[in-house]
Amino acid sequence: MAQNVTLKLPKETIRGPKIIAAKRGMSISSLLAAKVEELVGEDARYQAARRRALEWLAQGWHLGGN
Repeated sequence: MAQNVTLKLPKETIRGPKIIAAKRGMSISSLLAAKVEELVGEDARYQAARRRALEWLAQGWHLGGN
């Protein structure tokens, strides 16, 4: 279920997304929604990778020797 969000951006900031959305044949709203979803996905992947790395560090590595 979608929920509306209101953004207040400077005119010079919104000009770029307007042009990009028009070139892609989509609304500014759908362009921003896609980018937010992309950002959330990137963050989830980063957090998972960070968690794995910390687990590996906590377990330690045998580097030879006694």
